[in-house]
Amino acid sequence: MPTTPRSERLSLAQKLAYGAGDFGPAVAANLLVFFWLPFLTNTVGLAAGIAGSILSISKIWDVVNDPVVGVLTDRTRSRWGRRRPWLLFGAIPFGLAFFAQWLVPFPGNLSASFWYYLALALVFSSLYAVVNLPYTALTPELTDDYDERTSLSNYRFAFSIGGSLISGVTFPLILQQFGERSALAHAVAAGLWAVLSVPPLFWCFLGTRERYQAAPASTIPLIEQLRIAFANRAYLYVVGLYLCSWLAVQLVATVVPYYVSFWMRLSNNWLAGTILAIQGAAFAALFVWNAVSERIDKQKVFYLGMVFLLTALTGLAFLQPGQQNWMIALSVVAGIGVSTVYLIPWSMLPDVIDVDELETGERHEGVFYALLVLLQKVGLALSLLLVGQILQFSGFEGTASQQPDSALLALRAIICPIPAVALLGSLLFAWLYPITREKHQQTLLALKERRQQL
Repeated sequence: MPTTPRSERLSLAQKLAYGAGDFGPAVAANLLVFFWLPFLTNTVGLAAGIAGSILSISKIWDVVNDPVVGVLTDRTRSRWGRRRPWLLFGAIPFGLAFFAQWLVPFPGNLSASFWYYLALALVFSSLYAVVNLPYTALTPELTDDYDERTSLSNYRFAFSIGGSLISGVTFPLILQQFGERSALAHAVAAGLWAVLSVPPLFWCFLGTRERYQAAPASTIPLIEQLRIAFANRAYLYVVGLYLCSWLAVQLVATVVPYYVSFWMRLSNNWLAGTILAIQGAAFAALFVWNAVSERIDKQKVFYLGMVFLLTALTGLAFLQPGQQNWMIALSVVAGIGVSTVYLIPWSMLPDVIDVDELETGERHEGVFYALLVLLQKVGLALSLLLVGQILQFSGFEGTASQQPDSALLALRAIICPIPAVALLGSLLFAWLYPITREKHQQTLLALKERRQQL
């Protein structure tokens, strides 16, 4: 039986540099998920439904913006490669736009505040695409090895979850230090993380090389490239798996600050502990899941992760005030499951791109990754929109210390039953995913034979 063609192994320094590239975008996305909606409702004073709609509106722009950026990176030509120049020139504007979203320039003027935060959401979302889309598309250009790609994803999400963990814990602790000066507290906390988010993008630029020589980038129209992407059955299953699981995770992350504060009646210190438990467990579990994925297929790893996550969410839905120790324990269990949502879909995608190259004779990394990043944003936008609308419909009032029973019931529904439905959908797509380790080996052998004939 033929053996799998193997590329040269990447060094530890290269893997660390690659992983660092996801630190800044992950920190920014994590803080927006956990704290931006409470900031808009509790500090700025916007109604929950209006606040939730702001980021959702910006995603309409991403439907156009993300695929265009993906195609542009495919067609970029420079002495630094196709992807890395975007990190170099987009890093500082990305950090500035993130910081500006946490300022309160129009206190008490809700109309001006709405337009300000909507404009900043559009600008930040565009700059997020400028740095994150080229970064995610680097994976298949660094190595074509099945296990090395999983290893790269492991390093990526070690930085991603590590950054999310540290930022998620420190952010509420900083807010706690400023007492009632909420606007100043958010500006200080956001300014700190804006500064820390930029240098890792430069590290990624300097420490990686686009070594893998893929087929020439396509010059066919964007619409045709999208048609090719959606004609790839394996890609559609990855899309479904990721959209469902990511939506579930984002729903939970969005409602956690409200759940801890209003249902469990705990302070920001407990919120920091909850985030630490989730992200800390997710970070530690990455290394375990990476080792497991070297022995069994990727979709089976995903099945195991969903067992942990569904168990934890069910427990959180039934917790009562005063059971904070159980809350922390269940958060650890949830983090173990969340880790597979980070790791598995992104390690599947390079394998799908290999199949696409075998079928079409070209590589379309930019479009494939752009669409998946777009879905990542759609999951975030839907979670903010749903949480905002559900809370507003339930009678939630952000500036009130006590909430009606209907709002408290809504918080518990968002913690479990709603995301559970999405997770069951992701399990179906994982079951349908067709690329096993053996099938990927066959694909690489066929690609190797074709390239040798060129």
